Amino acid sequence: MEEILQMHHEDDPTPHHSQRHDPTPHHSQRYFPIKMTPPPQQQHQQNHQYPMEHKGNMIPRYRVPNAPKREHCICITIFFLILGIIILILWLAYHPSKPHITVTSAAIYGLNATSPPFMSISMQFTIFIRNPNRRVSIYFDRLSAFVSYRNHPITPHVVLPSFFLEKHGTVSLSPELGGVPVPVSVEVLNGLMVDENYGVVGVKLILQGRLKWKSGEIKSAHYGLYAKCDLLLGLKKGIVGQIPLIGAPVCDVDT
Repeated sequence: MEEILQMHHEDDPTPHHSQRHDPTPHHSQRYFPIKMTPPPQQQHQQNHQYPMEHKGNMIPRYRVPNAPKREHCICITIFFLILGIIILILWLAYHPSKPHITVTSAAIYGLNATSPPFMSISMQFTIFIRNPNRRVSIYFDRLSAFVSYRNHPITPHVVLPSFFLEKHGTVSLSPELGGVPVPVSVEVLNGLMVDENYGVVGVKLILQGRLKWKSGEIKSAHYGLYAKCDLLLGLKKGIVGQIPLIGAPVCDVDT
């Protein structure tokens, strides 16, 4: 029996498990890496990762769509800022000053108050109008003048000629006012008679019209002109002709 078993063992062509080996040599084995493709949902999550920090700076997730609009707004703001600065500089350099108006003399040629409620007075004034600007010229037109007493007109409006004043230019006007009966109140008539007897009459010479500034080839729009000159006249009853001006006449000009 033992001999039979031994013969069977020797004749077994199947090698022992420990003696099996791969016919392929060990050095000829090759390994190919397998590339794993993540599912679509995972790819979508990877494409929308959160911002990562890179050297202290945040990498934006999306590109800001309003960037061009912001750049346009910044450019427009800078443009208007520069334009405002230029306009301010030009305004400071060319800002025109109001014309200066002074009254140097006055004369009276008649005062008739014997037929109330009408009175008639004839007066003449010498007026100097000066342009104080060194860069701007002035056009004057639609000018008129009249005299008031106690805020009531005692002469009709007289139209004055239009004229043009160059830089630092001066013009002299000598309008004759009055000579036509005008209606007045009893208070005005009595007050004028009292002041005449006293020898000092306070009146106002009013100039109205409009003006326009000119700098180079640039002309402005028309502006209203209103000048009020407070005058104290040394007027006594019966005096005709030149009368003295008491004090320095002050003319307030509004444009």
